[in-house]
Amino acid sequence: QVQLAESGGGLAQAGGSLRLSCAASGIIFSYNYMGWYRQAPGNQRELVATITNSGRTNYVDSVKGRFTISRDNAKNTVYLQMNSLKPEDTAVYYCAAKPPWGTSYDYWGQGTQVTVST
Repeated sequence: QVQLAESGGGLAQAGGSLRLSCAASGIIFSYNYMGWYRQAPGNQRELVATITNSGRTNYVDSVKGRFTISRDNAKNTVYLQMNSLKPEDTAVYYCAAKPPWGTSYDYWGQGTQVTVST
C-alpha cells in the first residue's frame, strides 16, 4: 500500500521560511518522480515543483528563486524548502509520486496546511 505523509506545515510570517517533508512508503522511492502541489481556497490545485529520479527539478514561475525541492533516497523523503514566503503562498500543500513513464501523478498525500500572515 502506497503512503505519502506530509509534515512541516504551519503558520509563518511573510518573509519567513518553512520546510515541508514527505515520507513515502510502498513504492520504490528512488525510481519515482516526486512533486509538490498546492491548492488555495477557491482555486484549482497547481503544480509547485517537481524532481525526477535523477534529481532534475522544475518550478512554477511564482516560486522560482524562493522554493527548493530536494530528495533523500536513503530516507524515502522529498522536501520543499520555502523561503521568502508570501501571503499568496497560503494553501494546502500535497506531495505526489509517479513512475517515470506516468503521464500524471498517481499517488497523493493527505496534504499539509501552510498559512502565511502579513
